[in-house]
Amino acid sequence: MHLLAATPGVVSDGSEAVDLGQTPGHIVVLSAADTELAALAAAQDRADRPDRHTPSLRLGNFLQLRHHMSVDLYVDTIVSHAKLVVVRMLGGASYWPYGIEQIASVCRRRGIAFAAIPGDDQPDPDLIRYSTLPADDIHRIWQYLVHGGPANADNFLAFAAALLGGKGDWQEPVRLLTAGLYWPGIDAPDLSDLRGRWHADAPVAAIVFYRALVQSGNLEPVDALVGALQDRGLNPLPIYVQSLKESVSAGIVSATFADAPPGVILNATGFAVSTPGADRTETPLDIPGCPILQTVFAATTEEIWAASDTGLIARDIAMNVALPEVDGRVLSRAVAFKSEARFDAATQTSVVKHLPSDDRVAFVADLAAAWAKLRGTPAKDRRIALVLANYPNRDGRIGNGVGLDTPAGTLTLLRAMAQVEYRVEDLPADGNALVDRLLAGPTNAEIQARIVEETLSLADYQVFFSGLPQSVRDAVAGR
Repeated sequence: MHLLAATPGVVSDGSEAVDLGQTPGHIVVLSAADTELAALAAAQDRADRPDRHTPSLRLGNFLQLRHHMSVDLYVDTIVSHAKLVVVRMLGGASYWPYGIEQIASVCRRRGIAFAAIPGDDQPDPDLIRYSTLPADDIHRIWQYLVHGGPANADNFLAFAAALLGGKGDWQEPVRLLTAGLYWPGIDAPDLSDLRGRWHADAPVAAIVFYRALVQSGNLEPVDALVGALQDRGLNPLPIYVQSLKESVSAGIVSATFADAPPGVILNATGFAVSTPGADRTETPLDIPGCPILQTVFAATTEEIWAASDTGLIARDIAMNVALPEVDGRVLSRAVAFKSEARFDAATQTSVVKHLPSDDRVAFVADLAAAWAKLRGTPAKDRRIALVLANYPNRDGRIGNGVGLDTPAGTLTLLRAMAQVEYRVEDLPADGNALVDRLLAGPTNAEIQARIVEETLSLADYQVFFSGLPQSVRDAVAGR
């Protein structure tokens, strides 16, 4: 049997033994959650100051240690030299039985403090029985990691240092709310904290995102959106939630929107509240009656996204594009991507996190500002375009839709708009009259004597044309 060097950011399938290439440290934490490892790496960076005697920390993803030889090597070279070992595992001891058994065995033999704790917020007595620490210490360690966030990560390391005989100045774990407000640089802000940083009489732009980002401290994309919206004269209202389907989260979002009604919502959560094919369910985001822009934190790197013909991977398309449409959300674009694995020398692990893409954040902030401005414009002053399909070369396919009466649907929409004070004039009598009017103007069919009522100046055309990719301009010129 031979060993492979572990590739940063890549999880082995367990068919080959791997060597994480670490040197021994005082504290070892193994977890399958990249977000948790990134949060602890950031906490170690904050704690590692010249005026402190900070215990060394080693972090690892135990999914890379599924081969028995990988476990044996890691236990022999790293675990057996540690003073405190923490394994946080979703699925119980049966998910990684050999690893847990070997770590527990060496910790008992060598008198090493060991905490085996659940990867979620549900107790697991079968897993915890492998531990060597007192029950109170195990529970405290578990709660630091369950609730997450920078403060809990910092106190986890301080408490770990105290367990090793140091003078760690630690505080008890702080419960992270199921949902709540967020603002860069402020712990547990309330609405008055946000209002103190808002523009007077400006539209509110809500940003709804997952609580897991607060737990991991990976808030760079949210911070970038907050700054970009402020730069465009909007008042950001960042709200984290566990899920829009979860009752506490839904209630907090609804109550916040009642106190600070948004003019536009940027939603960075995935999936849908409604069920495809069933009657639509009202979501907490519907209550303000404003546009909801689906804003994507992609599950892949920007390099993979750029090289793909589809851009987003299939999972992102399902979670962040297709399903959110069921709730009536308008897709904007991906504004953040997973960073390439960065090796953190202090903890000897690879750190993967979401990082914002500045130009795409700017685009979505511009879009949000435009939608907020449109919502503040009286309906009679808005200019609305209805775009119907015009398949190449056949007038019979104008507005074509299988099983749909597009002309009748168009007139129904126009009449509804007129009832809410949109400026709608000179409506055709029925669907056939609408089609006749469309056919009187230019279409893709090469028929002479069309009536041309809309024109574009050559100068404007050239401005638009110059903004196209060179390959498209060359194709048009060649044709």
